[in-house]
Amino acid sequence: MKLWSGMLSGELDKLAEEFNDSIKIDKRLVYCDIEGSIAHVEMLGKNNIISDEEKEKIITGLSLIYKKLKEGKEEVDESYEDIHTFVEARLIEEIGPVGKKMHTARSRNDQVTTDFKLYLRNECENIIEDTKAYVEALIKLAEKNTKTIMPGYTHLQAAQAVTFAHHLCAYAMMGLRDIERIKSFRQRMNELPLGACALAGTTYDIGRDFVKEKLGFTSLMQNSMDAVSDRDYVIELSSIISLISIHLSRLSEELIIFSSQPYSFVRIDDKYSTGSSIMPQKKNPDMAELIRAKAARLIANTNQSMIMMKGLPLAYSKDMQEDKEGIFESIDTIRAMLKIMAGQIESLKVNKEKMLAASKEGYLNATDVADYLVGKNLPFRDAHHISARLVKYAMEKNLCLEDLPLEIYKNESDLFEEDIYQAIDLYTSVNKRDSLGGPSEKEVLRQIAYVKEKLER
Repeated sequence: MKLWSGMLSGELDKLAEEFNDSIKIDKRLVYCDIEGSIAHVEMLGKNNIISDEEKEKIITGLSLIYKKLKEGKEEVDESYEDIHTFVEARLIEEIGPVGKKMHTARSRNDQVTTDFKLYLRNECENIIEDTKAYVEALIKLAEKNTKTIMPGYTHLQAAQAVTFAHHLCAYAMMGLRDIERIKSFRQRMNELPLGACALAGTTYDIGRDFVKEKLGFTSLMQNSMDAVSDRDYVIELSSIISLISIHLSRLSEELIIFSSQPYSFVRIDDKYSTGSSIMPQKKNPDMAELIRAKAARLIANTNQSMIMMKGLPLAYSKDMQEDKEGIFESIDTIRAMLKIMAGQIESLKVNKEKMLAASKEGYLNATDVADYLVGKNLPFRDAHHISARLVKYAMEKNLCLEDLPLEIYKNESDLFEEDIYQAIDLYTSVNKRDSLGGPSEKEVLRQIAYVKEKLER
């Protein structure tokens, strides 16, 4: 029997019924539904809306269903319309007609959004833990590469020398922001909607504060129409997940590039690679490529939730049944992406020699040539032109700046002395850049300590 079959027959066209039912999607809310129902029933008993005997009987029945499901002795029956219908029907089977009193002073409208918030609140903790593990993997690899010189890029063109540790720390900082966003979101969405009923509250003398405390919410939603029709929290969490996926996609792109020839800066472990069915020499970075692709799906899920809500009048509409599938997929996918990326980083092989050779070939110390002249009181613009001419000459001769004879330097300016070679040494170049956030070893070690402290906190 449908919960709403009173005035209506409850008999839907077969295709319409399948189209209407949501239990295949919302069945993962079953434990949250039972948890919320137990708190609701305790409130009904406390406020003398049902008797103590009825309260105890209902809670015992709900606890038994919860236990059977957890132990695998029972599964959610997908023939029901939704998870709330299943739980109520099973309760009545277990304890008889008194189970029908469970739904007093409650609607599926405020019930479902309460279940949903409980579920997403728990998943926030899981995403935070997965993100922390990923950031820890970045930092562990960074600690091993504080002296590993590599090109830093702008426009994907070699720009200035940095270290691989410095590069990894950039992604660690993104990860810290991702964690902070989830934490902030979790606090902001932790308002209890239960008690709003369908949209206009209830005539029963209910205790919303009691339920709030029981379920661990920090505050109550203050308007009953807003409480049942709000899906800001779905859109916001989906947006945060999309942003995390963008960070992972950017790192995936770099793993793909850096593991390719002629870069060969890194080698992705076989556990995260596949081969070719025809070319035996191939090692394909499939996991990184899939992370890059799946980010698009998560962004699409965010768009779907925003578009779904943009034209809905107050209060609840059936459209909101489509709020779950996308965010469930996003949660499952981002957790897998974080774990796989952490594994790739932990097992990554770094080719330090290749990185150093690319740094020398890229004339990354051209700015240091200019800075050397500025240090001898030459205006920067003039110094820039001199450095550019030296780079052009070196490129024509297929030489590095370190290989140019001193006389070539002096042909451009008498300010050059023997100490120019020390000034443009790549290790010197990197370690001179010790401003806050820079790539010097001392400064990168500070960044690593900063990330560790944040994670511990």
